[in-house]
Amino acid sequence: MELGDLQRLMAGTYGEQDRERGIPATVAWLTEELGELAQAVRKGSPAEQLHELGDVLAWLASLAEQLGLSLEDAMARYAHGCPRCGSIPCRCSSGP
Repeated sequence: MELGDLQRLMAGTYGEQDRERGIPATVAWLTEELGELAQAVRKGSPAEQLHELGDVLAWLASLAEQLGLSLEDAMARYAHGCPRCGSIPCRCSSGP
């Protein structure tokens, strides 16, 4: 699935509820899901990790939609490798 497709799917599925909830609550849910992903990475099975990755992506897509931004546009800065050094792999000493 492409990022734009994901964003449209989440907007169609949850957009009305998410807009009613608002951006601050969406950021809180995204943060909570990131915590659950961190726990799954440390102690969970691959299935649990996959589940939490999906939840993080869904909430991120919701946030982008509420902000009126495109996930595809956000990732465009990485389209040609590291946005600082332009290399693949990154040759920066500290990453992006």
